[in-house]
Amino acid sequence: MTQPQVHRWTASDGIELAFHELGQGRTVILLHGLFSDANMNWIRFGHAARIAAEGFRVIMPDLRAHGLSGKPHEPEHYPRGILARDVRELVAHVGLTEFDLGGFSLGARTTVEAVGEGMRPRRAILGGAGLEGLRNWKRRKTFFLEAIAMFDRVQRGDPHWLSIQFMKSQKVDRVAAAHLLESFEDTFMSWLEAFTMPTLVVCGSEDDDNGSAEELANVLPNALFEEVPGTHMSSVTKPEFGEAIASFLAAQ
Repeated sequence: MTQPQVHRWTASDGIELAFHELGQGRTVILLHGLFSDANMNWIRFGHAARIAAEGFRVIMPDLRAHGLSGKPHEPEHYPRGILARDVRELVAHVGLTEFDLGGFSLGARTTVEAVGEGMRPRRAILGGAGLEGLRNWKRRKTFFLEAIAMFDRVQRGDPHWLSIQFMKSQKVDRVAAAHLLESFEDTFMSWLEAFTMPTLVVCGSEDDDNGSAEELANVLPNALFEEVPGTHMSSVTKPEFGEAIASFLAAQ
């Protein structure tokens, strides 16, 4: 399998969701960041191929309201914790009993929630995540809701400008995105105690968007911190990002 395959499935609330699959071997599920999708974070810059080359089956969902997945406009499709619920249902749909799990930014936050609520991957990856960002997601949520509200009025130089340009490039459905943002709450710090499995915290050298990643690694029971080049936006495009994840997952 040299090109990712796209699969579609239906969540328990009837919404059709998509995931991309590449490679064969032990399964790792990778979750993308806010306003992005599996192609942008994992496929386009070669990370999925690098990980698959180590003998992994890489499963990369497009999260609800993103990518090829459904983007319903009804608020009832965005209850609190919906993304972690979708991940649990995907694991059941694919029939997995052993797997690794990780994500970048929002994907890392979703990984924390899923593990905190009982999911037990063999290994975990938290990319582009810091302790303060997890502890205070309401601040980030408010920032992005403001960006959506001011979508057509913001000028270059405004703090929201870059986020809006990224949303435009990704053709984000703003109604669905706003509903999804409203479903987020701050992370329960007790969730971090569940990370007894080996965990990689990987973050850009200039990325402090979500607080200190090194501080996050220090409070986790069994974590390794690795710094790669770049900011929050650019680090996930660097080959070092995929290399760090591939090496971590392949280690015995």
